[in-house]
Amino acid sequence: MKALALFSGGLDSSLAVKVIKEQGIEVIGLNFVSYFFGGENERSEKAAKELGIQLEYIDFKERHRLMMLNPVCGYGKNMNPCIDCHGLMIKIAYENLEKYGANFIITGEVLGQRPMSQNRIALKRVDKLSGTTGYVVRPLSGQLMEETIPEKMGWISREKLLNFNGRNRTPQIELAKKYNLVHYPSPGGGCLLTEPNYSKRLKIIKDDNNFHKDYLFYLAKNTRMYKLNTGKYIFVGRDEESNQELSKYKEYGSIYITTHKVPGPYIIGIGDFEENDITFAKELFSRYSKIKGECEIEMNYNGEVIKIGIIDKNKLENMMKELQIVN
Repeated sequence: MKALALFSGGLDSSLAVKVIKEQGIEVIGLNFVSYFFGGENERSEKAAKELGIQLEYIDFKERHRLMMLNPVCGYGKNMNPCIDCHGLMIKIAYENLEKYGANFIITGEVLGQRPMSQNRIALKRVDKLSGTTGYVVRPLSGQLMEETIPEKMGWISREKLLNFNGRNRTPQIELAKKYNLVHYPSPGGGCLLTEPNYSKRLKIIKDDNNFHKDYLFYLAKNTRMYKLNTGKYIFVGRDEESNQELSKYKEYGSIYITTHKVPGPYIIGIGDFEENDITFAKELFSRYSKIKGECEIEMNYNGEVIKIGIIDKNKLENMMKELQIVN
């Protein structure tokens, strides 16, 4: 008997695995990889090793992106379609049962822990969206939920499931001590879609019908972002690390600015740029460079070394305030 676990490496998913393993069930952890969360990471690897389970990475970037265009249950406070997202992950896990020789699915969801996405109605919606009603076990709150197929079939014992409820995490922490689990992070974080500033940028990209351009997801995360017009953006590197990340996407830009002699930011312009847009981008380079726009500076513009003189900083900074998408 085997189970597939939605596995982030966090405390709840680790405890869910432990509770089911104690019933003699082999568990395989599935870490789902989207554009906004998941992927190979030390946390999940350490947690899986500590639990003694196989860990598999499931790339569902494109299915997740398509779902986000029109989530059935809508978004949360930001750009996080939590109910639809969980439903999609469980659906894909269900599709993989035969591949891994597994019989059912487990998650670390706790009834009432997240008021909007983990209440009783929301969890039923998740099951309905996934098309797996009855095959999903939530071990941490199992005694409070409807009986599942694994329980009815005698694969697991309902009495050995738990009755955690609400936002108080003390029971989880105490159980972790009992199991001697140490490789788990503090709760929260991990999903970019819950971050207000990033969500604001992402919504602009979606509203501009550019949600198919996945490179914009990465640029919006690691740079300063300016919107000039619909579908027309400037991304400015914040530091050396940000510059290097930005350089990976230079082929997508209509303009690409880098340093020449004087340190400054890397800049990518996305869209059809007019002369005034190009001037704005050049002045941004000067303003963010070491000389702060106060004297002439050279830069590498689309592979050619050019110069720009002293800039009108008051005029530029007014434009920056108008066009920048969050700080």
